[in-house]
Amino acid sequence: MDEPALIHSAQRGDLDSFNTLVLHYQDALFNTALRILGDDELAADATQEAFLSAFKNLTSYRGGSFKAWLLRTVTNACYDELRRQKRRPTTPLEPDTSDGDEMDSPRWLADQNLSPEQKAEADELEHAIQHCLENLPLEFRTVVVMADIQGLDYTEVASTVRVPLGTIKSRLARARLRLRECLQDFWELLPAAFRLEKERI
Repeated sequence: MDEPALIHSAQRGDLDSFNTLVLHYQDALFNTALRILGDDELAADATQEAFLSAFKNLTSYRGGSFKAWLLRTVTNACYDELRRQKRRPTTPLEPDTSDGDEMDSPRWLADQNLSPEQKAEADELEHAIQHCLENLPLEFRTVVVMADIQGLDYTEVASTVRVPLGTIKSRLARARLRLRECLQDFWELLPAAFRLEKERI
């Protein structure tokens, strides 16, 4: 995907180019919204609102990480939703089925190559991570989602949530410490890439 060319075309009003960008980033935005809001339908609405806002304001994009720019848009949509609710999210971060039952394995985590034992471990790990994320303050949860789930660097996270770099580092350090403490009972399930190294804290 030639992202710069697609962005340039989309900025000139080419809807097909913008739709290509949407298809490339929609999962990242939806998963970010889901982690923040904790509700499948609200996350879908926030993602749609974010892309609409992005298309309307695409001329304001001046370069840098386009992913970070989009994640800022969806984060703002999530915060708007939380302000409308006038409460912190209290629903489980695991999505529900159409019958209202908790879904054991969210569709975006499905891996057809997992053995039954690996799938059970992956499900248990996902529940543990979701539980611990849910108990983080919103500002901590947001930076962890950006840095440790979406893979943005500290500078991109700071740009996305519009707070100083030092604040990002502080929030991440405190959030990771809380996650480590919360996940201690599940430590053996954590993949090496997720384990929090001391030098990152």
